[in-house]
Amino acid sequence: MLRTLIALVSGALIATGAWAQDKDKPTAQQQKMKSCNAQAGKKELKGDERQAFMSECLSGSSAKKDDGKQLTAQQQKMKSCNAQASKKEMKGDERKAFMSKCLSGDSAAVGGTTSQQQKMKSCNAQASKKDLKGEKRREFMSDCLSA
Repeated sequence: MLRTLIALVSGALIATGAWAQDKDKPTAQQQKMKSCNAQAGKKELKGDERQAFMSECLSGSSAKKDDGKQLTAQQQKMKSCNAQASKKEMKGDERKAFMSKCLSGDSAAVGGTTSQQQKMKSCNAQASKKDLKGEKRREFMSDCLSA
Protein backbone atom coordinates (compact mmCIF):
# COMPACT_ATOMS: atom_id res chain seq x y z
CA MET A 1 0.00 0.00 0.00
CA LEU A 2 2.81 2.39 0.92
CA ARG A 3 4.64 1.52 -2.30
CA THR A 4 1.53 2.29 -4.35
CA LEU A 5 1.12 5.65 -2.62
CA ILE A 6 4.77 6.54 -3.20
CA ALA A 7 4.48 5.51 -6.86
CA LEU A 8 1.37 7.66 -7.34
CA VAL A 9 2.95 10.71 -5.67
CA SER A 10 6.17 10.26 -7.65
CA GLY A 11 4.22 9.91 -10.89
CA ALA A 12 2.23 13.04 -10.11
CA LEU A 13 5.38 15.03 -9.37
CA ILE A 14 7.06 13.88 -12.56
CA ALA A 15 3.97 14.64 -14.65
CA THR A 16 3.63 18.07 -13.03
CA GLY A 17 7.27 18.85 -13.78
CA ALA A 18 6.89 17.83 -17.41
CA TRP A 19 3.68 19.81 -17.73
CA ALA A 20 5.35 22.89 -16.23
CA GLN A 21 8.10 22.73 -18.85
CA ASP A 22 5.53 22.66 -21.68
CA LYS A 23 3.62 25.49 -20.04
CA ASP A 24 6.68 27.78 -20.10
CA LYS A 25 7.02 27.40 -23.87
CA PRO A 26 4.24 29.28 -25.72
CA THR A 27 2.50 27.52 -28.58
CA ALA A 28 2.49 28.97 -32.10
CA GLN A 29 -1.10 30.14 -31.57
CA GLN A 30 -0.15 31.86 -28.31
CA GLN A 31 2.76 33.60 -30.05
CA LYS A 32 0.46 34.69 -32.86
CA MET A 33 -2.06 36.00 -30.31
CA LYS A 34 0.67 37.97 -28.56
CA SER A 35 1.88 39.45 -31.85
CA CYS A 36 -1.61 40.40 -33.04
CA ASN A 37 -2.43 41.88 -29.65
CA ALA A 38 0.72 44.01 -29.76
CA GLN A 39 -0.14 45.24 -33.27
CA ALA A 40 -3.67 46.15 -32.21
CA GLY A 41 -2.23 47.99 -29.21
CA LYS A 42 0.16 49.99 -31.39
CA LYS A 43 -2.74 50.97 -33.63
CA GLU A 44 -4.77 51.89 -30.52
CA LEU A 45 -7.74 49.88 -31.80
CA LYS A 46 -10.76 49.49 -29.56
CA GLY A 47 -14.14 47.76 -29.66
CA ASP A 48 -15.38 46.40 -32.97
CA GLU A 49 -12.34 47.63 -34.90
CA ARG A 50 -10.00 45.75 -32.54
CA GLN A 51 -12.19 42.65 -32.73
CA ALA A 52 -12.22 42.72 -36.56
CA PHE A 53 -8.45 43.27 -36.68
CA MET A 54 -7.76 40.46 -34.20
CA SER A 55 -10.01 38.09 -36.14
CA GLU A 56 -8.22 38.83 -39.42
CA CYS A 57 -4.80 38.73 -37.82
CA LEU A 58 -5.34 35.42 -36.03
CA SER A 59 -6.89 33.77 -39.06
CA GLY A 60 -3.79 34.67 -41.02
CA SER A 61 -5.85 36.19 -43.82
CA SER A 62 -4.45 39.65 -43.33
CA ALA A 63 -1.82 39.71 -40.59
CA LYS A 64 -0.77 43.34 -40.60
CA LYS A 65 -0.42 44.03 -44.31
CA ASP A 66 2.67 46.08 -43.56
CA ASP A 67 4.62 43.34 -45.31
CA GLY A 68 4.03 44.93 -48.70
CA LYS A 69 1.08 42.71 -49.67
CA GLN A 70 -1.98 44.39 -51.12
CA LEU A 71 -5.32 44.22 -49.36
CA THR A 72 -8.01 42.28 -51.18
CA ALA A 73 -11.04 44.19 -52.39
CA GLN A 74 -13.09 42.78 -49.51
CA GLN A 75 -10.42 43.81 -46.98
CA GLN A 76 -10.33 47.32 -48.43
CA LYS A 77 -14.12 47.49 -48.25
CA MET A 78 -14.06 46.27 -44.63
CA LYS A 79 -11.41 48.84 -43.74
CA SER A 80 -13.38 51.64 -45.41
CA CYS A 81 -16.70 50.66 -43.81
CA ASN A 82 -15.04 50.31 -40.40
CA ALA A 83 -13.48 53.75 -40.71
CA GLN A 84 -16.82 55.30 -41.70
CA ALA A 85 -18.62 53.67 -38.78
CA SER A 86 -15.92 54.84 -36.38
CA LYS A 87 -16.03 58.36 -37.78
CA LYS A 88 -19.78 58.43 -37.18
CA GLU A 89 -19.14 57.03 -33.67
CA MET A 90 -21.59 54.19 -34.22
CA LYS A 91 -21.96 51.51 -31.58
CA GLY A 92 -23.89 48.29 -31.03
CA ASP A 93 -26.84 47.43 -33.27
CA GLU A 94 -26.58 50.69 -35.21
CA ARG A 95 -22.97 49.85 -36.14
CA LYS A 96 -23.86 46.25 -37.05
CA ALA A 97 -26.68 47.43 -39.33
CA PHE A 98 -24.43 50.01 -40.97
CA MET A 99 -21.60 47.51 -41.48
CA SER A 100 -23.99 44.99 -43.00
CA LYS A 101 -25.36 47.54 -45.47
CA CYS A 102 -21.92 48.95 -46.23
CA LEU A 103 -20.31 45.56 -46.84
CA SER A 104 -23.20 44.33 -48.96
CA GLY A 105 -22.75 47.33 -51.23
CA ASP A 106 -25.90 49.18 -50.17
CA SER A 107 -25.04 52.61 -51.55
CA ALA A 108 -27.43 54.46 -49.25
CA ALA A 109 -25.28 53.44 -46.29
CA VAL A 110 -22.08 54.77 -47.79
CA GLY A 111 -23.40 57.96 -49.31
CA GLY A 112 -24.34 57.32 -52.93
CA THR A 113 -23.15 55.21 -55.82
CA THR A 114 -20.09 55.75 -57.92
CA SER A 115 -20.39 56.07 -61.69
CA GLN A 116 -18.92 52.56 -62.06
CA GLN A 117 -21.56 51.16 -59.70
CA GLN A 118 -24.31 52.94 -61.66
CA LYS A 119 -22.93 51.57 -64.92
CA MET A 120 -22.77 48.05 -63.45
CA LYS A 121 -26.34 48.32 -62.22
CA SER A 122 -27.54 49.54 -65.62
CA CYS A 123 -25.68 46.82 -67.54
CA ASN A 124 -26.95 44.18 -65.11
CA ALA A 125 -30.54 45.35 -65.59
CA GLN A 126 -30.14 45.25 -69.39
CA ALA A 127 -28.67 41.74 -69.27
CA SER A 128 -31.53 40.57 -67.04
CA LYS A 129 -34.10 42.20 -69.34
CA LYS A 130 -32.58 40.27 -72.27
CA ASP A 131 -32.60 37.11 -70.10
CA LEU A 132 -28.90 36.50 -70.83
CA LYS A 133 -27.15 33.67 -69.02
CA GLY A 134 -23.68 32.16 -68.79
CA GLU A 135 -21.12 33.06 -71.43
CA LYS A 136 -23.49 35.36 -73.36
CA ARG A 137 -24.19 37.36 -70.19
CA ARG A 138 -20.48 37.62 -69.41
CA GLU A 139 -19.70 38.87 -72.94
CA PHE A 140 -22.57 41.35 -72.82
CA MET A 141 -21.48 42.65 -69.41
CA SER A 142 -17.89 43.01 -70.58
CA ASP A 143 -18.94 44.95 -73.68
CA CYS A 144 -21.46 47.07 -71.76
CA LEU A 145 -19.02 47.99 -68.99
CA SER A 146 -16.20 48.86 -71.40
CA ALA A 147 -18.46 51.12 -73.52
